[in-house]
Amino acid sequence: MAIHFEGLVAIAFFYLLILFVGIWAAWKNKHSGEAEGTDRSETIMVGGRDIGLFVGGFTMTATWVGGGYINGTAEYVYLPDYGLAWAQAPFGYALSLVVGGLFFAKPMRSRGYVTMLDPFQQLYGKRMGGLLFIPALMGEIFWSAAILSALGATLSVIVDINIKMSVVISALIAIFYTLVGGLYSVAYTDVVQLFCIFVGLWISVPFALNNPAVSDITVTAVKQVYQSPWRGSISKSDTWVWIDNFCLLMLGGIPWQVYFQRVLSSSSATYAQVLSFLAAFGCLIMAIPSVLIGAIGASTDWNQTTYGGMSPKEKNEADMILPIVLQHLCPPFVSFFGLGAVSAAVMSSADSSILSASSMFARNIYQLAFRQSASDREIVWVMRITIFVFGALATLMALVTGTVYGLWYLSSDLVYVIIFPQLLSVLFIKGTNTYGSVAAYVFGLVLRIGGGEPYLQLPAFIYYPGWTTEKVLNHITGEMEDLVIQKFPFKTVSMLASFAGNVAFSYLAKYLFESGKLSHKYDFLDAVVSKHSAEIMDKTTLVARGNNIGLSEMASVKPRLSVTLAAAFTRRDTLPTEPVEEEEEESSPDSSRHDEEWVTNK
Repeated sequence: MAIHFEGLVAIAFFYLLILFVGIWAAWKNKHSGEAEGTDRSETIMVGGRDIGLFVGGFTMTATWVGGGYINGTAEYVYLPDYGLAWAQAPFGYALSLVVGGLFFAKPMRSRGYVTMLDPFQQLYGKRMGGLLFIPALMGEIFWSAAILSALGATLSVIVDINIKMSVVISALIAIFYTLVGGLYSVAYTDVVQLFCIFVGLWISVPFALNNPAVSDITVTAVKQVYQSPWRGSISKSDTWVWIDNFCLLMLGGIPWQVYFQRVLSSSSATYAQVLSFLAAFGCLIMAIPSVLIGAIGASTDWNQTTYGGMSPKEKNEADMILPIVLQHLCPPFVSFFGLGAVSAAVMSSADSSILSASSMFARNIYQLAFRQSASDREIVWVMRITIFVFGALATLMALVTGTVYGLWYLSSDLVYVIIFPQLLSVLFIKGTNTYGSVAAYVFGLVLRIGGGEPYLQLPAFIYYPGWTTEKVLNHITGEMEDLVIQKFPFKTVSMLASFAGNVAFSYLAKYLFESGKLSHKYDFLDAVVSKHSAEIMDKTTLVARGNNIGLSEMASVKPRLSVTLAAAFTRRDTLPTEPVEEEEEESSPDSSRHDEEWVTNK
């Protein structure tokens, strides 16, 4: 086994650089939030809510620009019969940041939430919040797995070690790095991460373009030389599939904790919007070298390179086209510098997904659902333990799942069809309740799973219009199997059905209970009649100032609760017993009417 010493040195240098920045950021901000009385656990999750424009712009861009992004984009541009036309991630995720900034960043940041799941638990209750945590967790795990898979592929090219071993090593490094610091470390290392990707790739691209084995990419974009043109095309029969996948990236890229983690750490709601728009531009800029490297791979006569006679596609290594181009088409010193920088940057991008999953579990599941009186120290330790657990799950997924883009789409699917319509309802639709949320969850899940999932070898049991079958290789058994291919935009249809189900069943339940057609005793979810039972954890009464609700505007609570818990949810018995003035009767989405009745009864 050949070990490339120069590659190891390059990796070690960039890894140590990012690790140093992470430790420095953690040390620099170790007392952040103490003056305001903010808990350590909340500081780890959202910093001191003081992320500025410079660091914020980089960390928001790094929401999506990581290992999966740069490797996946190059992979699809390179793949024959796909090409640039099917490399939808750059424009899809850029538009998701624009839409998120226009409609979602302000209401989430101005209401002082700590995680993405807070509004769900606030309106739908802790049990429904627990259900919605499942697809959110799966999304973060799949995304982390895509990052680790990309990093493992890159490392295996540099040092020529087994890809599974490199994934495990990379995961251990990422998990350790995540434990060094919270969101501050993530944010500051994101600056180094993007700088490494930008410099590492742009230094390599000119050398790869001028390699004698590479044809003119402007010619191979429109003419077949070594393979079909890398510009790609969309056949008429695949139009709806293309639209479905693009909507998945654009809208499914919004309801992620990694995105709202950055939004909620911004110094203001306006800053959160501005950072989203800057990040959208950054996503497009950072995709350019990946597109060029994919085009270079499609324009290369691999017989003239040290890679060998067969192309990466023929060797089933298309997902590693980016490190392969850097390794075999660039001079050694450029190759190792570029690969080392990209490897370190990819490693750095894994921490935010693991931190996001850990934050949601520690706050929304452990603290708010089971241990409302948990100490801040206890929550911090729960986060540390779950970082290890979720890191191990991501590593397992990286070892058993197919291409980087497959992991990418898979991670967005459940988030898109289940969480996005719920987030839309909880923020913008008055009157939705837990009954509608449960119905939406079931509709979205059944309709999406019913369409099948080839990357998990999951057969379809719902045959949407236009379905066909194809012979594909089962990576587990090694045998050819018939696989149902859906040509219908069933993911978007599943999302729309989920949204419609939420609204329809919410209003139906509200009508049945409030009209007396169903006895109040059947309101077993406490979602309509008993809106303010112990199950529903509403915000305390807020000062009415439009949508700009600051954390300092919360009504006081018993000091036994942590500041974090008091800042978001509290049970009825923790509210002050003195009368609440009339001007303080505005609450969270769709709860003002119930708050009036509740305060009166109190």
